[in-house]
Amino acid sequence: MRKFENKKVVIIGGTSGIGLSTAKMLLDGGARVLVTGRSQAGLDLAQKEIGENAIVVSSDARSLTDLDALAARAKTEFGTLDFLFINAGFSLFAPLEQTTEATFDEMFNLNAKGPFFAVQKLSPLINSGGSIVLTTSTANVKGMPMLAAYGGAKAALRNFARMFAAELLPRGIRVNAVSPGPTETPIVDKSIPDKDMQAHLIAQMIADIPMKRLGTPEELAKAVLFLAFDATFMTGVELPVDGGWSQL
Repeated sequence: MRKFENKKVVIIGGTSGIGLSTAKMLLDGGARVLVTGRSQAGLDLAQKEIGENAIVVSSDARSLTDLDALAARAKTEFGTLDFLFINAGFSLFAPLEQTTEATFDEMFNLNAKGPFFAVQKLSPLINSGGSIVLTTSTANVKGMPMLAAYGGAKAALRNFARMFAAELLPRGIRVNAVSPGPTETPIVDKSIPDKDMQAHLIAQMIADIPMKRLGTPEELAKAVLFLAFDATFMTGVELPVDGGWSQL
């Protein structure tokens, strides 16, 4: 029997990077997986990469209407869930004096409000013994220029992990967070579209990371699945996977 045989999983933000790598590992282990994304190109690419064994759904992680529809779809497809991975999110770089209200709202809607209501709407489907993993960020514990709104939203999300863990514990549901450091994912192009600035910032981050390299989506996915299924005596924690960046 494969490790994740017949486990039922929803991954919000699962069409690229960490979410897609996690979906692939789950499918290889025998799980039934539904992943969400926003862009049609991303949805098409994900379906091609993970094949017809996965359900790929267009869903905006910021939209409560879409989250309601996602919960209904998950109930129809699976009945109940064993694991919910809330991974959708990205950062926008902006100095404090240039951060607009629109940028602030985008960061909090995607990285805090959306995950809050995703847990509200999907946690009723989770079986006793199941789990939730939230993707936070090292930006919630490090003072990082140009990321104030993003770091603040991720700090809120880290606190949600504690609050959800306490509230869902009587139902036998564990809630934890994985905290990636700089990782080789396509989201970098969206967060830092200017190629010269991107190269400069990545080189600077690599210099600051004790292990002197970026993480890989596969390394993060392994940590996510540890929290989801193996860490049976852990709840409310945040697991840094950042090459020692936030610890050393």
